[in-house]
Amino acid sequence: MSEKQTLRKTIGEGENSSSTAVMRRLWPYLRPLMGFVLLGLLAMGFVAASEAGIPMLLKPLLDHGFGTKSSDKARWIVPVAVIGLALVRGTAQYAAGYFLSYVSNKILLQLRLQMFDRMIHTSAGFFQRETASTVINAIVFEVNQILQVLSGVVVTLVRDSLTVVFLLGYLFILNWRLTLIVAVILPAIGWLVSKINRRLRRLNREHQMLTNELSYIVEETVGGYKVVKVHNGEPYEMGRFSEMSGRLRGYAMRMQVSGGLAQPLTQFLASIALAVVITIAVLQSASDQTTVGGFVAFVTSMLLVISPLKHLIDVNQPLQRGVTAAELIFGLIDEPPEPAGGGRPLPRAEGRIEFRNVSFNYGTQERATLDDVSFKVAPGEMVALAGPSGSGKTTLVNLLPRFFDPAGGQVLVDGAPITEYALHDLRAQIAMVSQDVVLFNDTIAANVAYGTVPDRDRVLAALAAANLSDVIGSLPDGIDTLIGGNGMRLSGGQRQRLAIARAIYKDAPILILDEATSALDSESERHVQSALETLMKGRTTLVIAHRLSTIERADRILVLEAGKIAEQGSHAELLRLGGLYAHLHRIQYQQQAA
Repeated sequence: MSEKQTLRKTIGEGENSSSTAVMRRLWPYLRPLMGFVLLGLLAMGFVAASEAGIPMLLKPLLDHGFGTKSSDKARWIVPVAVIGLALVRGTAQYAAGYFLSYVSNKILLQLRLQMFDRMIHTSAGFFQRETASTVINAIVFEVNQILQVLSGVVVTLVRDSLTVVFLLGYLFILNWRLTLIVAVILPAIGWLVSKINRRLRRLNREHQMLTNELSYIVEETVGGYKVVKVHNGEPYEMGRFSEMSGRLRGYAMRMQVSGGLAQPLTQFLASIALAVVITIAVLQSASDQTTVGGFVAFVTSMLLVISPLKHLIDVNQPLQRGVTAAELIFGLIDEPPEPAGGGRPLPRAEGRIEFRNVSFNYGTQERATLDDVSFKVAPGEMVALAGPSGSGKTTLVNLLPRFFDPAGGQVLVDGAPITEYALHDLRAQIAMVSQDVVLFNDTIAANVAYGTVPDRDRVLAALAAANLSDVIGSLPDGIDTLIGGNGMRLSGGQRQRLAIARAIYKDAPILILDEATSALDSESERHVQSALETLMKGRTTLVIAHRLSTIERADRILVLEAGKIAEQGSHAELLRLGGLYAHLHRIQYQQQAA
């Protein structure tokens, strides 16, 4: 199942994929703006009525404005009326465009804000399931399809539908017998459109999925450009991109073939009706049942009907595209948010942590990732988690800030289950520093004080504690220096220390470290290790250890294997035990010696 399909699962593929269901979902956004909507519809009504005014002016002009001396009044009133009609039509068109643009852009803003809000408040599982390109497409690009539906499609549907109604009404007044012929064509066109609709909707879904996959290829190539270049992977990536682009082009052409059939078929049916009307009108004129003005007015009205009918047919393709985009948008909005937690206050934790019979499974493995894990951490204690890859170390620390909830057992802070605390209060007690540093395209001060208004004195103190004072002093703008996307203007060691400064600034009583020195050179590691020691003072610390040499001074080491605690103790005790930890330590020592 592709990423876009998983996001769409929330809204469903049955009734919710219909245009009616989408409008039901949009109604709460439309309801507060109905005043502007009604003004826009009223303006479109004037535009539609003005279409019927053209043949209405032609009839008296042709019947009384040519070839008679008593036609001075008609001869001059009609041109003036044409100018007045154009003025009314232009004003109404501008008003309709403004009011409906106001409504559609207001709804666009609400949808985009709601999607982003739901994205940042949804669970960690969502970010593991969906790719960045999927979410970006939904929030930035797909929502514009809704804008097109609300502005272009709705305008066309309402204005041209009203135009057809007004023109058919005038046709009926002119000659009801001929109008019946035109009316027979409309059900045939409706049946044709319904047939094309089903195929277009399916093609739009598949086109949307392929567009997301193409975006993902670009995202991977940009993110991994070094690997691509070092491994001479340009031909491979070009092949992937070309193959997906070709498939996308194929679907675009199939959509064009299906959607493009509607217009010529509609025009063909209309031309048949026109031919029949002309034939009957000629027969009626022979028996003085119609006038030249009446005939010209009827044919003109009928020809004017064809254009809005064509627009109504053409609107089908963007409408179906908008419906497909709505599935993705409301799929994101319907994502369940993270649990808010309980109402128990937690102003500042002491730092007592307990994992009590904790089990966890991601649902993609037969074996549990964590299996009945129990241990306690005293305030201020440093506990390291060691073990082979896949033993459950990262999963264990991810349960503490409630990125995930355990399938069984409890995680407690200060003697109370973490589910009893408000999620915001719980996470306020925890700082994290990992080897995968995340920085934002902002100033150094904003990154250190992330999520709060920077206190410049505290920022400088945190940077000094993280051994970054010299680096900041050498920058032209100091702590107001922009560091680029993910800190690209800083070295690896500087980025790590900036992440440590952020944790120092937060001053949380509980600290989670995911081997923050594993990817650094010796000089950078020395600075970072010194900053980490400053950070850990007086804090309850959980350390995920990849290099065992970095945790020799831990108060206690928990060795995980296959989701269970295989052994625990200090570094010296575990070496004397001669078990899994001693085995892992011996392997790493031999690798370093080699």
